[in-house]
Amino acid sequence: MGLLTRNAILDCALLAWFVAQLIKVLLELVVNRHFDAKRFVTSGGMPSSHSSFVVAGTTALGRLYGIGNPLFALAVMLSAVVMYDACNVRRSAGDTALLVNQLLAHVEKLTAEDFADDLKIIMGHTPLQVAAGAILGILVGFLA
Repeated sequence: MGLLTRNAILDCALLAWFVAQLIKVLLELVVNRHFDAKRFVTSGGMPSSHSSFVVAGTTALGRLYGIGNPLFALAVMLSAVVMYDACNVRRSAGDTALLVNQLLAHVEKLTAEDFADDLKIIMGHTPLQVAAGAILGILVGFLA
């Protein structure tokens, strides 16, 4: 690794992000029979590209410099925060957006033109999506 940025750790993280986003596009194509290029750059869905990104970097760091390295400990902590956020904070924001969109759909005095766009619903991840992203990250991290 180290071909793209000359940094094996960063390259593993970027590769894991790209593969996760590619999987999202392919799943959309297979499950819904719809090619959606926007899935390459949007958040949410299976697997979590945020989890893949941070866990691949953490795994590569651990492989290259050892799990006793203080930077590995810091990377593990950062990965845990990112995955917690993906599962809880961002997921809750997505649930709130869904509820607000449902409420707005039932407001009789207002029309759709009163609002620019619906709130983004798919913001966070289920625990399964985060776990899948973490597993993908570990696999890609071993490329370092």
